[in-house]
Amino acid sequence: MSIASDIQGSLVLLGTGTSVGVPCIGCDCTVCTGGHPRNQRTRSSAILGLPQGNLLIDTPPDLRMQLLREKIPLVHAVLYTHEHADHLHGLDDVRLFPFMLGHPIPIYASEIVEARIRKVFDYAFEKRDLTHAGAVPSMQLRRVDDQPLEILGSVLTPIPLIHGPYCNVYGYRIGNVAYCTDTNRIEPASMELLEGLDVLVLDALRTTKHATHFSVGEALDVIERLEPKKAYLTHLSHELDYMTFHRELPEHVALAYDGLRIPLT
Repeated sequence: MSIASDIQGSLVLLGTGTSVGVPCIGCDCTVCTGGHPRNQRTRSSAILGLPQGNLLIDTPPDLRMQLLREKIPLVHAVLYTHEHADHLHGLDDVRLFPFMLGHPIPIYASEIVEARIRKVFDYAFEKRDLTHAGAVPSMQLRRVDDQPLEILGSVLTPIPLIHGPYCNVYGYRIGNVAYCTDTNRIEPASMELLEGLDVLVLDALRTTKHATHFSVGEALDVIERLEPKKAYLTHLSHELDYMTFHRELPEHVALAYDGLRIPLT
């Protein structure tokens, strides 16, 4: 089986949807029923094509189909933003990669995310003989904190973000590209880490205010302050119709979509 892929030097947005995805189950709105490809939003995740391999950011429940859709046959390491189900619960889908790598897959996670992994996927850590190879995810957990990370030949800067009153999140900057999903507040120290960007990918759930996510207006305020050359809005709900809403955005801002490829600079 070939393990080649063509994403090196790119950030690929695997999923750009909110926690329930778009279309939403049981919804008959025009976005959910219209079938436009850029309104088909799986749960938010991304992958970086780095010099020494592919670094997956988050493992949503849609992970298997995302990787198949983008023809990405191998993940070399996983990096987490936070512990919520829509960003974590596809972790079991990485079970195949240790066979290809020849070793456990490195999992980069904060202390809180690691604790959730050990709780939700407790079967991967049980001290008992396996029934067969690949029965559980084979992982090597590595800690993420506020310090820069060297992964697969590149340096990433964690960006502390606030995601409502009960959850802290890490965004990540690599070179002049930053990925900041799931946030409704960015403190001044983190804003400094986001200065001078070529591309900012930023959470913007809907037009109205939300308890844990930026609205579009709030995201645009952050973008205006940071002045990236280009910005993409992600973690989008079904309230944002790609076909019409992109016309309402500033010229240098666009709605993200599943499969969007952004060159790393």
